[in-house]
Amino acid sequence: MLVRFFTFLGLVCAFSGTPQALIAQEQITVFAAASLKNALDDANAEFTKATGIKVTNSYAASPVLARQIEQGAPADIFISADLRWMDYLADRKLVKPDSRVNLLGNKLVLIAPADSKIGNVPIGQGFDIARLAGDGRIAVADVKAVPAGLYAKAALERLGAWSAAEPKLAQAENVRATLALVARGEALLGIVYETDAKIEPKVKTFGVFPENSYPPITYPIAATAATINPAATRYLDFLRTATAKAIFEKYGFSFLIRPVS
Repeated sequence: MLVRFFTFLGLVCAFSGTPQALIAQEQITVFAAASLKNALDDANAEFTKATGIKVTNSYAASPVLARQIEQGAPADIFISADLRWMDYLADRKLVKPDSRVNLLGNKLVLIAPADSKIGNVPIGQGFDIARLAGDGRIAVADVKAVPAGLYAKAALERLGAWSAAEPKLAQAENVRATLALVARGEALLGIVYETDAKIEPKVKTFGVFPENSYPPITYPIAATAATINPAATRYLDFLRTATAKAIFEKYGFSFLIRPVS
């Protein structure tokens, strides 16, 4: 009977001129940087509770998601961990300019396995991370494309530590994979976002990179140019509310805009 009902509904829409897309408009697909997972999962749960709209997430490194959107992946919303990959899509007219906003900020920290004997380390000019790592590896995200890796490289270069550290890097596909390398003890040190370190009990933060050692960590958000889903606007509006702000700040993100409600 259910099959017959949905077949009938489809025929009614077809003959009445109602777009098939309206049948499924009460859901939304979000492509988001891997570092957002825990906070965004909570925010999505609140959004669904308030609106009844289901959110389907795809979490990965920002360049991976941007290229998927470029290749036609059916995303309604894109949230990048840096400006570069949002600009990449904007330059190709693949996001809606009037929907774009720089929503969140973050910090860069140095981590080690939770049972590490390393104490708190001041990080400044001349910081010798290679010496601190000894014979161990330093986990980072891909320094050529992934935002967390790009920020890490920028910081190490600014502090004069890059050339010595580069041979000891263990590069991962995204920041959560970087976090996992340290949590499993496969890397002695790791450079991740502060928010990632907070959600993993198997690592500890023992150093914070000076904020002037890397470009501001910024998470822009926008609707994709291809979306015609009315729920996309409602979702963007929700992420700008005080409710969303409280969720993101609980996980350690900074909220870069004034909440709309």
